[in-house]
Amino acid sequence: MNEPLAERIRPKTLEDYISQRHLVGDGGSLTHQIKKGIIPSLILWGPPGTGKTTLAHIIAHESERPFYTLSAINSGVKDIREVIDKAKQSGGLFTSKNPILFIDEIHRFSKSQQDSLLAAVEKGWVTLIGATTENPSFEVIPALLSRCQVYVLNPFGKEDLEILLKRAMQEDAQLRSKKITLKETEALLRLSGGDGRKLLNIFELVVNSEDANAITVTDALVMGKVQKNTVLYDKTGEQHYDIISAFIKSIRGSDPNGAVYWLARMIEGGEDVKFIARRMLISASEDIGLANPTALVIANASFQAVTTIGYPEARIILSQCAIYLATSPKSNASYVAIKKAQQAVRETGDLSVPLPLRNAPTKLMKDLGYGEAYQYAHDYQNNFVDVEFLPEELSGTPFYAPGKNQRENAIKEFLKNRWKDKYGS
Repeated sequence: MNEPLAERIRPKTLEDYISQRHLVGDGGSLTHQIKKGIIPSLILWGPPGTGKTTLAHIIAHESERPFYTLSAINSGVKDIREVIDKAKQSGGLFTSKNPILFIDEIHRFSKSQQDSLLAAVEKGWVTLIGATTENPSFEVIPALLSRCQVYVLNPFGKEDLEILLKRAMQEDAQLRSKKITLKETEALLRLSGGDGRKLLNIFELVVNSEDANAITVTDALVMGKVQKNTVLYDKTGEQHYDIISAFIKSIRGSDPNGAVYWLARMIEGGEDVKFIARRMLISASEDIGLANPTALVIANASFQAVTTIGYPEARIILSQCAIYLATSPKSNASYVAIKKAQQAVRETGDLSVPLPLRNAPTKLMKDLGYGEAYQYAHDYQNNFVDVEFLPEELSGTPFYAPGKNQRENAIKEFLKNRWKDKYGS
């Protein structure tokens, strides 16, 4: 079977590795460790096609260690244990040359699967290298994350992508058999979205789709070939952000049809189910808020459900949640309130907490007046007493303005009955 171009020219040494100079360039945070062979367990976090897998292979090669690999897509706890047992038997347990276990897409591992790695990492049976396109803070369990260093890989820059193209033309035997002229590269670079693997895939597609041995690559040629042969949905590029923007704006605009359409575009494009659910969680609070507090409960339940179930059934839950949010009354009052309060904090600095509101856990603090004159609301009629809870410099400032919807109209009346100075008589 013919290997893809990206695989055929995959770098084998650190010197051939393109990009990520902040990690493996002169003075890079990983360069010295790789050269010395002192490799900690680590997580490589970055968008697709930025060289995570390649870097893991190079680290193993440069440090002369046994290399084991698992894919989180099709590996279970049993597979993990089998690989760890092999690694333990391969030697190096009492030296710095312990084997490397590389796990691609580690964010797809469940908690129990990640738990099964802890002992091997902690006892040094293996050096773990995990690769992820998702934020490890959310996707890797704290116990495992605390045992690993996290290194961030950036999308390829224009110069790196151009170097990658030229290297492919120089080193790949199949490409060298043709006379290729790179007249224009803007379309190739733009469509790649900083993804080196995608750049090479598109380039190979364009070259192979031409019958002639002499090929002049232009932007028009690239766009023509790509539009005919691929679906343009880049999970880390412009399409990714444009479509999630259209999705959220459809929810905000109370259009369930638009919401479901843009949701379908993301699902068909292979968007991460957690990314979609997480954005609906934010929308439930930012765009609906107190107009329908249950929206946040529904969105959170949906997030938990799709995390457990995954595709393809998760699409039904996502659809249900999206329609619920789109057809809910809307209010951004909570969003505006915290925005105003944060702005006030930036402008006024660290204002003192009024003495009646301070904590007084010791006799000395009580003697200094901490908590003095505090009026306990439950001792008063309607569990309310009219006192100021803001610093003196901000006294009377209303940060929260109830939205115009049925539920917040009731909240407004509640506040007016208690805070006549702030919310009117």
